[in-house]
Amino acid sequence: MPEWLVLIIAMAAVCAVVLTITVLKQRRIGEDDDPSETPDVIEYMVMMVGVVYAIVLGLAIAGVWEARGAAEDSVRAEAQALHEVSERVRAYPEGAREQIRADVDAYVSYVVHKEWPAMAEEGQVTDRGGELLDKVRASVTDYRPADDHESQSYQPLLDQVSAADAARNTRANSMDPTLPRVVWFGLIAGAVITIGLIFTLQIRRSGRELLMAGVFSALIAFLLFLVWDFDAPFSRGISATADPFTDLFPHL
Repeated sequence: MPEWLVLIIAMAAVCAVVLTITVLKQRRIGEDDDPSETPDVIEYMVMMVGVVYAIVLGLAIAGVWEARGAAEDSVRAEAQALHEVSERVRAYPEGAREQIRADVDAYVSYVVHKEWPAMAEEGQVTDRGGELLDKVRASVTDYRPADDHESQSYQPLLDQVSAADAARNTRANSMDPTLPRVVWFGLIAGAVITIGLIFTLQIRRSGRELLMAGVFSALIAFLLFLVWDFDAPFSRGISATADPFTDLFPHL
């Protein structure tokens, strides 16, 4: 099921629950009930809980967004490092140069076409990708420079391979969710409490009040879905892409 459809269903379900409870609650209220009798302390509590939950929810969104940005940065760093290897190796003779470039292209092609779908489905990088990167490292380290010009290019190439390996490890570590379960418990419990406090304000069945109650509950459902979607940078709807690889290696 597409995630946008899951979002729509979740928002509609929350709205339906809130509006149904509001309507049923209204039917049980007597005609002599006065909504102006809501104690001021209740209104103050509703306001304070709403503010506190908004801060917590905002911090959660900021946290998962930052983690997603770090995951995208690791992809760009990995692609850029491999691109530098492919370009700087021109100082080597043709045989060694073509071999290293072929190994880099094989790794990039595998990451884009094979490993990326596996990351989305299984939530982890593949062993085959690591083997191909090790082959790139071996091709670079095993070559013995023949003159000073090649020697000056040797260490920078090793540094770029190390940078690509470090970026790959960062990408692998970014597969896990950012928020622990206890935070999710707090976010969901806070959403239930915040929406539940709506009913302490004695909402009537007027169109304006019902609309605001529905929109408010749908907004919270949308923000929670947004946090959940960003919490896994490589495996959910709004995920990091392999565009840095395809941009730097268009021939693949």
